[in-house]
Amino acid sequence: MKTDVLDAAPETTDFVSLISPDGHRVTAGVYADLVADVGPAELLGLYRDMVIIRRIDTEATALQRQGELGLWPPLLGQEAAQIGSAHALAPDDFVFSSYRENGVAWVRGVPPTDLLVTWRGVAQSGWDPFIHRMATPQVIIGAQTLHATGYALGMQLKKSDSVAVTYFGDGATSEGDVSEALVFAASYAAPVVFICQNNHWAISEPVRVQSRSAIVDRAAGFGMPGIQVDGNDVLAVMAVTRAALERARRGDGPTFIEAVTYRMGPHTTADDPSRYRPPADLEEWAAKDPLARVAAHLRDAGVLDAAAEAEVTAAADAVAAELRAGCLAMSDLPPGALFDHVYSEPHPRIDEQRAAQEAYLRMFS
Repeated sequence: MKTDVLDAAPETTDFVSLISPDGHRVTAGVYADLVADVGPAELLGLYRDMVIIRRIDTEATALQRQGELGLWPPLLGQEAAQIGSAHALAPDDFVFSSYRENGVAWVRGVPPTDLLVTWRGVAQSGWDPFIHRMATPQVIIGAQTLHATGYALGMQLKKSDSVAVTYFGDGATSEGDVSEALVFAASYAAPVVFICQNNHWAISEPVRVQSRSAIVDRAAGFGMPGIQVDGNDVLAVMAVTRAALERARRGDGPTFIEAVTYRMGPHTTADDPSRYRPPADLEEWAAKDPLARVAAHLRDAGVLDAAAEAEVTAAADAVAAELRAGCLAMSDLPPGALFDHVYSEPHPRIDEQRAAQEAYLRMFS
């Protein structure tokens, strides 16, 4: 795979876009060459995944509003950044994500209901990380970047070609953990890819408060290539992720990707973005919708006809129905289960806390 573009000086910054908002596809150039194998049929598959994960997101949001989930972090608008990058991964690569990368989890084969168990409050973790090669979501902002770098250093010592990939938001770049991870990754040429989904809002703070210049420009300061990509362009995200992964496998170290996208919904379902987000911003980014541009391209190519559209919609509705049924079928755990897996061996402080909880609950019986 040709990835010379990432072997230039670390100061080199590109903005990569391959499918415009009106559906026009760029077919020439280094990054276009990296996804030349993705034809209309393959692009339809990417579109199908984006529609499904948007439908999952819509259904989970509805479940929270109906009192069936305690919380939900929507990804509306960020489907391309997640689906495009996730499809670039090899089966043996390992993902370390935040709490919003449900699209990546879908591509890694995580059952839809496993996305909900933590938010339903019936489990402390969603799935077996080693089955899906993806760690369960990290709620502590930015901590997953350290986990990814540590894993990558381990793979380096084992002389494995597995790459660690970590996802985080623009707000996380203000955390010390992220800076520490970038320092270690660059210093030891660790095989890790940092994917920052710049969705323009760190809860209620706009990205200009997080960074006075483009976030990707920070990569040069840590001594690694930085690439800025249209995060609403599934094909462009796939291309740059492929390039970064290949660079890491060659032993040339980490890459920082800034996927410029937009969070169309709230930070979580506990948030009201209308209190801080100008309506004009939402309208501007709605015109750049990641699903609409792929659909426009596929219709022009004659691939997304009425039958194909109906099949995709039916598939998404079926997954949503499975998600809802699975959620409603989940059984609550006994209160004491909170302490069951804190340590691998018995611990006196845990025993004290369990006893205190039991005494407290007896007050109500």
